[in-house]
Amino acid sequence: MSTLGIPDPSLVLLIGAAGSGKSTLAARLFAPDEIVSSDALRAAVSGDEDDQSVSGVAFRILHLTVDRRLAAGQLTVVDATNLAAAARRPLIRRARSLGYPAAAIVLDLDPDTVRAQNAARQRIVDPDVVDRHLAAIRTTVDGGLLAIEGFDPIVVLRTPIEAAGLIVARGTSRT
Repeated sequence: MSTLGIPDPSLVLLIGAAGSGKSTLAARLFAPDEIVSSDALRAAVSGDEDDQSVSGVAFRILHLTVDRRLAAGQLTVVDATNLAAAARRPLIRRARSLGYPAAAIVLDLDPDTVRAQNAARQRIVDPDVVDRHLAAIRTTVDGGLLAIEGFDPIVVLRTPIEAAGLIVARGTSRT
């Protein structure tokens, strides 16, 4: 088991491929009202969390929700793949503009594990998409991009056992 200290309030980004267990981890570690989920927002907009055609609207809502929560001084967890620096940049910029830290929890599981978890889900993501996600995780983690972008703390979970053993300890924000 490992413990991750999260300042409260702060921004927490879950980062990982489809099927890596981000939503499961978020539900275990955080209260439902603290989690802003891109899948849930797609479902709210279109009735189908798989409907990628509404992703633009869903992410506009996600950003507005993150802005509102952070402005209110609330711990905010973003449950999305968050694979590209361009997707993470506006979120971390918002947290920093309010003086809040941004934490990253990365699910960097073995590709075969992620593929098996994806195949076992009710909502299966195309394997080619999962492979692109896995490649993006490699680039992000191996390139040390999250530290360069200003995330602190950063935790990288490499096995389902590590993910299941993670504990979050909340503390006062370091602002």
